[in-house]
Amino acid sequence: MLENHPILTALITPFNEHDEIDYPALDKLIERLLAEHTTGLVVGATTGESPTLSHVEKVSLFEHVGEVLKGRAALVANVGTNSTRDSVAFAKEVSSIQAITAVLAVVPYYSKPGQAGMIAHFRAIADASAKPVIIYNIPGRSVVQLSNVSLAALAKHPNIQGVKQCTTVEDLAWLVQHLPKDFAVYTGDDDQFEDALKVGARGVISVASHLYGNQMQQVIDNLNAGAITAADEQMAWLTPRMHALFAYPSPEPVKMALSRRGEIQNRLRLPMVPLNETETQVVLDSLGELEVEQ
Repeated sequence: MLENHPILTALITPFNEHDEIDYPALDKLIERLLAEHTTGLVVGATTGESPTLSHVEKVSLFEHVGEVLKGRAALVANVGTNSTRDSVAFAKEVSSIQAITAVLAVVPYYSKPGQAGMIAHFRAIADASAKPVIIYNIPGRSVVQLSNVSLAALAKHPNIQGVKQCTTVEDLAWLVQHLPKDFAVYTGDDDQFEDALKVGARGVISVASHLYGNQMQQVIDNLNAGAITAADEQMAWLTPRMHALFAYPSPEPVKMALSRRGEIQNRLRLPMVPLNETETQVVLDSLGELEVEQ
């Protein structure tokens, strides 16, 4: 699953002045991302403001993106919550959508389950889903962390086929070495992108690819060509820009940047709010204002 898909974009959800999903803006954004080396889209997840999307909006979003993609890129649909029952039901419903490649399920947040509870949670989702499951392991948001040993146990389930890992490069290396060769290990941290590739990870589930897909592909091309110094130099250019996109709660910075490019309206749903003038300037100082206003 997801072979030759190194850059998956964690897609934002644009909204219009009526606080509805702005599908025309979304369609144009998707076409640009595909032209700039995005090989898959993760839809309705954290960057897509999933907590503020209704059930109907999520299903509509998945179906619409699938129709736009027409098989040109992978489509990963977020189905996970901290309720196993709800996640199971949603995975079963959503995985019936033909265009979906896989579903994403986050480590249960707030409840703080132990390893046994998390393992049971993901096995239940995998049993219910008609599509492969990608685990989203992000202790910075969920508080608890699925251990490497637990991930190895879950990787034995035939329908659990990947992980979005937001911990350390050392963890990524361990997972690559100890999980099945066809298990898709992705970093969820943009600034680990090059290091993740160096230790054998599949790639990155990225926010920065909304803006820097071409430059990220250059890192891949240089690594594949054995031009390590050139890859390192490109990554050194990318890293402060990647950090800037997380200087404030995501997706606030990337939505601001996309709005400055004229691609979307700078609208978020509460509790997210647009950056104020001072915050905007902080981000632009790192991104480079001329780079954003294209």
